[in-house]
Amino acid sequence: MLMMRRAPCSGRYNIAHSIETVAITASTNADLLLRAQQGAPEGTWLRAEQQQAGRGRLQRNWASPPGNLYISTIVRLRHDDPPPATLALVAGLAFHATAAHWFGNAAPMLKWPNDLLVNGAKLGGILLERTGDAVVAGLGMNITSAPDLPDRETIALHDMKGGKTATAEAVAEKLATSFAATLNLWRDPQRGLGAIIQEWENCAHSRGTALSVTGADGKKLGGTFDGLAPDGALRLRDGHGTVHMVNAGDVDLLVQTGND
Repeated sequence: MLMMRRAPCSGRYNIAHSIETVAITASTNADLLLRAQQGAPEGTWLRAEQQQAGRGRLQRNWASPPGNLYISTIVRLRHDDPPPATLALVAGLAFHATAAHWFGNAAPMLKWPNDLLVNGAKLGGILLERTGDAVVAGLGMNITSAPDLPDRETIALHDMKGGKTATAEAVAEKLATSFAATLNLWRDPQRGLGAIIQEWENCAHSRGTALSVTGADGKKLGGTFDGLAPDGALRLRDGHGTVHMVNAGDVDLLVQTGND
């Protein structure tokens, strides 16, 4: 089954998004990486009703049962764009705005660099991958069911009391519109990345939240959240007051807190 929808987006950089839906694929990110290499334009979206080989950061498997959201999009980098890695912040803000539209009594919260949480439980995640001048942003959100994960609690939109009933198709349309608007802000010559960082911090856990960061080498560093650096890096303040700039790593919240 193949379906296509088109909708306009507003802003300084107007890009009509096109959402293609397939019944099943191995990975929407892998598919769009190949299409990007073949010249697919910015604004291309691919959603799968089910994935056979979905993946998250650090090559983790991403459980992909029917009913949840599995979607990817292409961003073509321009010479005056902010650092490509900060597209994770763009995707996060679009994700947050989309989820908040359906929420009832609880508020979603962003966790650096790529997670969307509700009361400490994972609602969704983001994966960025690059080929040439194209970045593919993959986004997965639990809508009808939350997978059982050995290392973290999960939650689905349908678990939220008082929230609106959501479908993957409706969430995808809202997400594509929110992503386009946030991408426009990211590229705005006056506001740009600074505004993105400020908005991201407003949607994240509060400063002073206790964190543990695990690097690629497996070493852990503890401290408290001290906001984001101007380039989007995580600022982690250790017990001696030294601020460490974290550009990559796994972050765990040691004290679950809201975004107040």
